[in-house]
Amino acid sequence: MERMYAPWRLAFIEGRKVEDEVPRGPTGCIFCDFPRPWRAPPGEDDAAHDRTRLVVHVREHAFVILNKFPYNNGHVMVVPRVHQSLVDELPQPVFDGLQALLRDTIKAVRTAYSPDGMNVGMNLGKSAGAGIAEHLHWHVVPRWQGDMNFMPVIADVKVISEGLQDTFDRLKKILG
Repeated sequence: MERMYAPWRLAFIEGRKVEDEVPRGPTGCIFCDFPRPWRAPPGEDDAAHDRTRLVVHVREHAFVILNKFPYNNGHVMVVPRVHQSLVDELPQPVFDGLQALLRDTIKAVRTAYSPDGMNVGMNLGKSAGAGIAEHLHWHVVPRWQGDMNFMPVIADVKVISEGLQDTFDRLKKILG
């Protein structure tokens, strides 16, 4: 029997540093460190810095970032700009801004990818599957009929047919 491995996934699950991982910054919470306001390193503009960190769009109360370990092409996360793990404790303006950006992101993913459907949801808490439990976030995952093929079932490997930088470019054109 031939075996196929996806060791990058295990590194993520175990919380180990992945070789090409973008640095997390001083606090260790990528959702706090990655969106503006921050200063890009000397010689690098903000747009290039956003691209490096996979931050597609930033608004006052929320931002959109690509999932570095996507389940499908176009898998993004919509994240509040406050460090909070509980939805019911978000300040109302932040909640409203988060929901408005979630709506616009769903529309952008639909426009960019024409999926047959979407999974939209949150994993609140470690036991619910949250990879970053201390900072809540929405997942938006486009889905197509037949997108679950034999690779994950037989080989425990998910084939993602689009690179992250291509996904970034496609969604950046729509979200701005």
